[in-house]
Amino acid sequence: MESSGTSTAAAPAPPVPLSGASPAPDLVTVPTRQGLEAVDIIRRGAPTLAGGVGPVLHDGSDDTLGFLVPAGTADGWDLPGSACTQTNGRGMRFGDAPAAGTTTGWLLPPEGDGPLTDPEVLRAALGEAARLIEAADNCR
Repeated sequence: MESSGTSTAAAPAPPVPLSGASPAPDLVTVPTRQGLEAVDIIRRGAPTLAGGVGPVLHDGSDDTLGFLVPAGTADGWDLPGSACTQTNGRGMRFGDAPAAGTTTGWLLPPEGDGPLTDPEVLRAALGEAARLIEAADNCR
């Protein structure tokens, strides 16, 4: 059988708009170091990572970052070292400043109807970030 040279790989999912997102987005949480590396990887637009990074939360203790992803992602998320939870809209007020006394804020705030992070793009970036961190730690 001959190949036509046309790629049959699935195209990345279109960005999911944040405003009016129904149902509410899920939240993938990762250690801060890995999350920051993943943000950089996605923003640099590594050739295998189409799409962009959506809103990212950070906790005040600098332990974790949280990526907003489309609803339903938690149902199939299984990446070791991370967690994905359904928010069901709990505490999600986009565009508002954090409540007084809270330690969580936006590393990358939502932008009106800006997109959420594509879960497959995030999974790939987190995997690459983990490999980079392991390599850096093994060089010491």
